[in-house]
Amino acid sequence: MNFKPPTAEERLKAIGSTKGLSEILRKALEPGADFEPISIPKRGDWLAEHSETGQTFDEFVRSKPNQPDKIRCKIYLQPLGEFGFPRSGVPPKSQIALVETLREYAATYFALQVDVLPCLTLSGHTITTRINPYTRNQQILTGDVLAILKKNVPADAFCVLAITMEDLYPEPSWNFVFGQASLRERIGVYSFARYDPAFYGQEQDKNYKKLLLRRSCKVLAHETSHMFGLTHCIYFQCVLNGSNHLAESDARPMHLCPVCLRKLQHSIGFDVTSRYGNLLHFYKKAGFDNEAQWVTKRLKWILPAEAAKAIIEPDSER
Repeated sequence: MNFKPPTAEERLKAIGSTKGLSEILRKALEPGADFEPISIPKRGDWLAEHSETGQTFDEFVRSKPNQPDKIRCKIYLQPLGEFGFPRSGVPPKSQIALVETLREYAATYFALQVDVLPCLTLSGHTITTRINPYTRNQQILTGDVLAILKKNVPADAFCVLAITMEDLYPEPSWNFVFGQASLRERIGVYSFARYDPAFYGQEQDKNYKKLLLRRSCKVLAHETSHMFGLTHCIYFQCVLNGSNHLAESDARPMHLCPVCLRKLQHSIGFDVTSRYGNLLHFYKKAGFDNEAQWVTKRLKWILPAEAAKAIIEPDSER
């Protein structure tokens, strides 16, 4: 593929006209110096092997994507299998902590209520499994999981996302797949297995848990955004960039670019500065220092100095 990064003019066109929006939202959609344009892909990267034309904000609106409403307004996480760190030796109690942290992150990122359903065990359900011939790890068939989810979508669910540390495959001819979804049915299943360094036999270090958490949060933000009708981003460095391999996925930022931020805000209607403030609190608590610094810088761009300080340093006025 001969992908050519969009020009500055094309990137602004993708954001769309901001006339009529509030002053704060207009400022939040100005790229400034906080968003890097997408770069020319290297051999083996997603855009070197997949032809994507992008999705502007106007195209997104015309596609009439799924949107939360007064009834279907919650995101549900469905833990699947032994959701923990079975290969790393971390005690099983970490399962609950990880799922709760992912729930908190999803609720913060999408500014919606996120609930966790009781864990779905592999036993007692018709879920096809196999042993991958290359990794010798167990895998589960995505179609079987989606069939179970389809039958059990809560009435108030915007979407239900099964999350698992089990490796996945979509059909016998495939080696693996990171996840699979049905946007029409508002269901999906995603695996974090290959984002765990232990999957590749790598030794643990002091940053092991933080690395897995960052990768898991990033995947959750990426895949859940697809449920809102956002396609892969080709305009800026963005969490919605496609990825073909782990290094490319790690290089993606955790934030949404102005094009994708506008799409999500249009669907959900959240206050952008409140959302950034909540994300800043999460990133500080999680020890995601780079992300916290980026959000701090962005808030200072969007808001007057005193208003930004009140969000960045909420206790300073007490």
